Amino acid sequence: MPSRSLGGASPQRHRRRTSQGKGRGALPRHTLPIATHFDVEIERMPDAPAARVPVKATEDSACFDLYAAHDAELLPGQVTLVRTGLKMRAPPGTFLEIRPRSGLSTKGVIMVNAPGTIDRDYPQEVKVPLSVLFGGPRTLRAGERVAQMRVVPEARTGFRWGRVEATTDREGGFGSTGA
Repeated sequence: MPSRSLGGASPQRHRRRTSQGKGRGALPRHTLPIATHFDVEIERMPDAPAARVPVKATEDSACFDLYAAHDAELLPGQVTLVRTGLKMRAPPGTFLEIRPRSGLSTKGVIMVNAPGTIDRDYPQEVKVPLSVLFGGPRTLRAGERVAQMRVVPEARTGFRWGRVEATTDREGGFGSTGA
């Protein structure tokens, strides 16, 4: 079945941003494509007729809202995988990042694997791991917003052995810059 766009502008040409390392041991020049439009392929699960296409709440929203495809009971101290009812494939050179919604966090509902990464080669339904941090059980209804998703350009990266020298006198680890 051919891909079809679910809305938005037509794909535009990529602009290139380059960075050039300087000094001893400089890394090679890298190029990152910066696109103004991506199409994410989605497929509705057969048992999820209430699954909704991710949408932005406003034109300037940074992320797309993801919705629960089924009612879900969230219990304190337990992780519930909330179904979106969708399989998704990011465009080449990108991956999908799932983030918590601030509106849920103020109600004691947190996303426990935040942010979550959906690799381009992940072929299963996207689910959101939610838990209740405080208060009693919570019920999420089908169609309720449960997370946010963004398309992230992937920088092809390599690693090389070398010496990592301090650039400042900073010491410590967790909490070393203040609480």
